[in-house]
Amino acid sequence: MASTADDSLPLVSETEAPRKGSRFMRPVEAVASLLLLTVVGLLLMGAISRYFFSLPVVWIDEVSSIAFIWLAMLGSIISLDRNEHLKLNLFTRLLPPATAAFVETLGLLLVAAFLLSLAYPAVDYMMEESFITTPALNISGSYRATALPVGIIGMAALAVAQAVRRGTVRDLLLSIVFIGAVLGVLWLAAPTLMKAGNITIVLFLVGFVAACLAGGVPIAFCFGIGTVSYLAFSTHVPVFVMIGRMDEGMSSLILLSVPVFVLLGCILDCTGMGKAIVDFLASLLGHVKAGMSYVLLGSLFVVSGISGSKVSDMATVAPALFPEMKRRGHKPKEMIALLATGAAMADTVPPSIVLIVLGSVAGVSIAALFTSGFVVAMVLLAALAGLARWKARDEDMTGVTRLSGKLILRTAVIAAPALVLPFLIRSAVSSGMATATEVSTFAVVYAFFIGVVLYGGISLRTCYSMLVETAALTGAILMILACAVAMAWAITQAGIAQDLANFMAGLPGGWIGFMVVSIIVFLVLGCILEGLPAIVLMAPLMYPIARKLGINDIQYSMVIVTAMNIGLMTPPIGIGFYLACKIGNVSPDEAISAIWPYLVALFVGLLVIAAVPWLSIGFL
Repeated sequence: MASTADDSLPLVSETEAPRKGSRFMRPVEAVASLLLLTVVGLLLMGAISRYFFSLPVVWIDEVSSIAFIWLAMLGSIISLDRNEHLKLNLFTRLLPPATAAFVETLGLLLVAAFLLSLAYPAVDYMMEESFITTPALNISGSYRATALPVGIIGMAALAVAQAVRRGTVRDLLLSIVFIGAVLGVLWLAAPTLMKAGNITIVLFLVGFVAACLAGGVPIAFCFGIGTVSYLAFSTHVPVFVMIGRMDEGMSSLILLSVPVFVLLGCILDCTGMGKAIVDFLASLLGHVKAGMSYVLLGSLFVVSGISGSKVSDMATVAPALFPEMKRRGHKPKEMIALLATGAAMADTVPPSIVLIVLGSVAGVSIAALFTSGFVVAMVLLAALAGLARWKARDEDMTGVTRLSGKLILRTAVIAAPALVLPFLIRSAVSSGMATATEVSTFAVVYAFFIGVVLYGGISLRTCYSMLVETAALTGAILMILACAVAMAWAITQAGIAQDLANFMAGLPGGWIGFMVVSIIVFLVLGCILEGLPAIVLMAPLMYPIARKLGINDIQYSMVIVTAMNIGLMTPPIGIGFYLACKIGNVSPDEAISAIWPYLVALFVGLLVIAAVPWLSIGFL
C-alpha cells in the first residue's frame, strides 16, 4: 500500500509502488519496524491470554498505546522521506517545469513552517503530560507524549533538508520571502480577523487548505496549515490545544488494527495468496461469457477480505487476469474501468480500514459496519456484474473450454488456506467473538505461517521491507487523522456544526433531502480528499444531523463510504482512477471515456442503498 510519485500521474498517493528511503533514515526505519513487531506481539499476547487462559493483561493496552504513537510519528517521518504522504499533483503537473520546481520548494517550506509552529507547543504538551501517571504501569505520561515533539521536529528538519537539496537558491529565497510576507500580513490583520467572525473559517479552513492542496502539499499538512493559521490569527485559542486534538486523533485503541491490517496486505502481496484465489475463481467461471469479468469482480470482493487495501487488491488481480481478458477481446480501457470500479465496490468488504476508522471517529459499532459492508458490497457487485455481462455480449469465446473437475479441485486445494482467511475475519468480528484489532493479529500470524509453509516463503529482506512499508503507511494515515481531527474540532468550536445542522434541518424533503446532499458532499470529498481525511473531517458534523433526522448510523455509514469510493474513482480528479490506470499500464486519457457507465452502475447501486435501509441494517 505504500506509494511514490510518478511523472505520468496527477497524484502522489499512499497507494503506489514503494520507494527506498534515504540511507540516513535506516535507524529510524529499524526502530519503527521494531515498534510494529512490538505492537503485533503485544496484541497477540493479550488476545491469547484473554481467550485461551481467561487472564486479561491490563498493562498491554498501555504499552501498545505508547508503542503505537511512537510508530505513528516515526512512520510519518519515514513517509515524508519517501514522498509517500497522500497529496494531489493534478494541478502542479500542468505548470511549466521551473514554476513546478518553485511550487515544490514552497510546499516543503510551508510544511516545515507549519511543523515548526507546533514544535514548542508539542514540547509544552510533553511537559504537561509528565505530571500524569498511567493507571496500569504507574509511569509518566511523557513516555508516550515525547513521540509528538520528536516526530514533529524530525519531520520539520527533513522538510527543510529536502527543500535545500531539491530547490535552487532563487526558489528558496523566494519561498522564504513569500511565507514571511504572508505571515506578516496575517499578523498585522490579526486584530481585524479576530472580529470578523466565522468568515475567517472560509479564509483559513477552506481557502488556505484549497490553495495548499492545489500546490501539491500533502493533505495532512494542508489541514494542519489551515487549522494552525486559523487558531493563531483569528482566535484567542492557544496553538497548544491543537497538539491535544492531534494526539486525540491518533489515540483510539481501535486504530491499532490499522497497521496490522496493512501488514496483512503486504503479506498477501508477497506470498501469492491472492493469486491463488484468482486462479480458483477463474477455474470456476472462466468458461462462461463475461466469465473473466466476473472473476475480476469476485476476486476483488474476496481478496478485500484479506488485505483491506484497494491497491493490494488491484495489484493482485490485474496481472493475473488482464492477459486472458485481452485475448478474449476486452479492450484495455474497459478492463481498467472494471478494475477501478470493482475496487470501489469492494472497499466496504471487511476488513476495510475505512470502516475501522469510521467506527472509531463516529462511535459506530465496527462489527455492525463489517456485517452491513458485506451486504452493501453484494448490491454493488450485482450492479457491476450486470453491466459487465451486457458489455461482454460480443466477447470472443473461441477456444475457451471448461476445466475438468480434477483441475478445479486442484486449484481449490491450493487456494483453500487463503480462502479461509477472509471468512474467518468477517465471522469473528461480525459475531462479536473478537475485536477487529484482535482478529487482525491472528490473521497476520495465520497468513505469515501459511505463506511460509504453503506459498513459497518470505525472505528476511522481504519481511523487513514489509515492516518498513507498513510503518510508513501507518504514519501517513495517522498524520491525516491527527490533522483532520484538529481541523474538525476547530470547525465545531466555531459553531459551524450548529449552523450546518440548522441549514440541513431546513432542507426540503426531510431525511431524503439530507441524504441527497450528503451523497453530493461525499462524492466531491472523495474526489478531492480520498476516504480517510473526508471521514474524519465530516463525520463529527454530519452524524448528529443524520441521527436527528432518524437515519440509522449504519445505513448512513454505508451511503457516505460508497459515495466517497465512487468519487475516488471519478476522473479527472479521483486519484483511485489514475492508480488503476498505472497498475493496468493504460493511459488515463484512453480509459476516461470507458469508466462512466461503470460509475453510473455504482451510482444506481448507491441510490438503492440510500433508499432501502433494510439492505444496510436488515442483517444486523
